[in-house]
Amino acid sequence: MTRRLIAVTLALLLPAIGVAGEYDLTVDRVKIDTGDFVKEGIGYNGSSPGPTLRFKEGEDVVINVTNNLKETTSIHWHGLILPFEQDGVPGISFPGIQPGETFTYRFPVVQAGTYWYHSHSGFQEPNGAYGAIIIEPEGREPFRYDREYVVQLTDKHPHSGDRIMRNLKSSPDYYNRQQQTVMDFFTESREQGFMATLHDRRMWGQMRMMKADIEDVQGFTGLINGKGPEQNWTGLFKPGERVRLRFINSSAMSYFDIRIPGLKMTVVQADGNNVQPVNVDEFRIGVAETYDVIVHIRDEQAYTIFAESMGRSGYARGTLAPREGMVAEVPELRKAPMLTMADMAGHMDHGDMDHGSMNHGGMDHGNMSDGAMDHSNMNHGSMNHGSMNHGSMDHGSMNHDSMSQGGMDHSAHRAGMPEDPFYASGSGLLPTASNGGKFLSYSDLRAQSPLYEEREPTREIEMRLTGNMERYEWSINGVKYEDADPVVLQYGERVRFKFVNETMMTHPMHLHGMWSILDVGAGKWNPIKHVISVAPATTVYMETEVDAPGEWAFHCHLSYHAAAGMFRKIVVEGGPDEEVASGDAQAKGGDA
Repeated sequence: MTRRLIAVTLALLLPAIGVAGEYDLTVDRVKIDTGDFVKEGIGYNGSSPGPTLRFKEGEDVVINVTNNLKETTSIHWHGLILPFEQDGVPGISFPGIQPGETFTYRFPVVQAGTYWYHSHSGFQEPNGAYGAIIIEPEGREPFRYDREYVVQLTDKHPHSGDRIMRNLKSSPDYYNRQQQTVMDFFTESREQGFMATLHDRRMWGQMRMMKADIEDVQGFTGLINGKGPEQNWTGLFKPGERVRLRFINSSAMSYFDIRIPGLKMTVVQADGNNVQPVNVDEFRIGVAETYDVIVHIRDEQAYTIFAESMGRSGYARGTLAPREGMVAEVPELRKAPMLTMADMAGHMDHGDMDHGSMNHGGMDHGNMSDGAMDHSNMNHGSMNHGSMNHGSMDHGSMNHDSMSQGGMDHSAHRAGMPEDPFYASGSGLLPTASNGGKFLSYSDLRAQSPLYEEREPTREIEMRLTGNMERYEWSINGVKYEDADPVVLQYGERVRFKFVNETMMTHPMHLHGMWSILDVGAGKWNPIKHVISVAPATTVYMETEVDAPGEWAFHCHLSYHAAAGMFRKIVVEGGPDEEVASGDAQAKGGDA
């Protein structure tokens, strides 16, 4: 039988496939102009960011990716539910796309919402290889709007990703421009007293940490849709319209606090999934998260979209205006926050601590492996550090009974602080709106409609987020990716993940291929996400319906943390075919 006849026969036998569209993407060297500097980077179809891809829920897409680089590349479809072979992670999903090669991605579109795509090879993503994805729903949206814009954020640095990583390895504070000075010491002495300030500095010095350790990489220019603050990306509107803004944080390392002075924002979607509307004045978007908001603009004036980094070291700026050329006032950056002892697991009895080998990033459990850890005497809910020796990290004396879902009970720090269970009470990172209004919390998020039936998890897996800032090593349960065994899940189970952040950095944890059900205490209304942000000294829970066979990546989405080891492979064993085969065998009284 000829090949042509075979193809025709298969076409007649197989169900028809409706193709939403066939896209062609090239991966290219490009020039990136931020308005502050021009650098060579990597982009798609000759630009960075790449083109916005529009899909339709229920259809299939074909995307031909041609690699014009001299090195291997890849594209990961961030947040999309698809076969693992199409996920685009070299070494896990597929070998990668070789120089000069064209690789064709094919997958069904089974969801709607705002997502994005980026390279999963080396530091190509922070070097510019990213773009937006919009998926239109099959039915009507549960909210109305008149027009929409993608607002894709990134933190473009004049240094290449490889150079940044080398510098961080040689000196983890290389890019920290907000270290405290002698003048800061004198200022605090006047406000808090000389001895109190001296004692505070001594404690931080003994721990080899700094209050300013919030952002690993500073000195960047914030971009909106590829334009720097002076280039001022502008979205036009007509007075009276409702405008949907699809915010995507495609940064390498930067969290952004977003506000539009003079306008309320209604959050309607988080990570591509509809949520019950929440009216806010400001929200924080973690690296790789997406939020859709609607603003109702009634008057004929310009408004500034202002996104300042969590560490207040830089910002992105754009404008909503009824006419080209109109601008609004650009706010000043707020004072940089400082970490507190609450962010360093505030219960520590510093009089008894041996700081000799304590780590800058948190606690280093260097020789622990995922498989060998004995948790039988450990309840990591909370930590009593009174008798802890941080040089040897003896967990035998840990008492973890008092941890709440949101983190440790820092009751001594609560005075005057608003409650947000996803930050340690008294944390220097606890967000507040600039106008004193409403700042979005994870606790505000409720699913518009449940995606899964509520059921008890089959088991719990603890993932301690660990690191050593002095060596710039990041890990999970004290083990870097290259030394870790895969995490094995069984198809059909429901797993509860427990993230315990033992570092002073905030980590956006991303599971590929399956949804993350964030536990905000809302039962079946818990929001569905693809990135879960875990603040210092907190414990956060998520659950996952294990419904995607194959091999998947699970990692911190801070580019240099993932590269330094905060990464795992997830292996899902079994699948629906095996379940069917097992059921048939049991019905026949035989073995599968």
